[in-house]
Amino acid sequence: MKTTMAKPADVERRWFQVDAEGKVLGRMAVEIARTLMGKHKPTYTPHIDTGDFVVVVNAEKVEVTGRKADNKRYYHYTGYPGGLVETPYRRMQERKPEEIVRLAVRRMLPKTKLGRHMLAKLKVYAGTDHPHTAQQPEALAMPGASADYDERKGR
Repeated sequence: MKTTMAKPADVERRWFQVDAEGKVLGRMAVEIARTLMGKHKPTYTPHIDTGDFVVVVNAEKVEVTGRKADNKRYYHYTGYPGGLVETPYRRMQERKPEEIVRLAVRRMLPKTKLGRHMLAKLKVYAGTDHPHTAQQPEALAMPGASADYDERKGR
């Protein structure tokens, strides 16, 4: 038996679209990260970017479970002494809803140059309009990513 390794020239990239309306943030981000890495393909190779492009629309309507909407915080450091900035989830959702999805996916990707290359294939938009209609993105299957999933499971 032979183990085939994908080569960068052989990778065929497809475009997928995800409607984030009513989806649970973490469950959706897992499927997006899998697609960006290429783990859904039989040609997946860890050291080659075999993933596809993902366009996320309606990022402002993504949901979180439990009390995360009240308790979740986003942190970044300005570089100055005492420059730790803390942003609550609700304020982030009002001001930069695209950043919520992008950060959730980014933290699931490898923390290397390859991971940054994968993240560049993620396109996130707050509304329904996006400039990638010419690529004819297909709908990405999201098992268990709906908000009523937790209610059905009794969580």
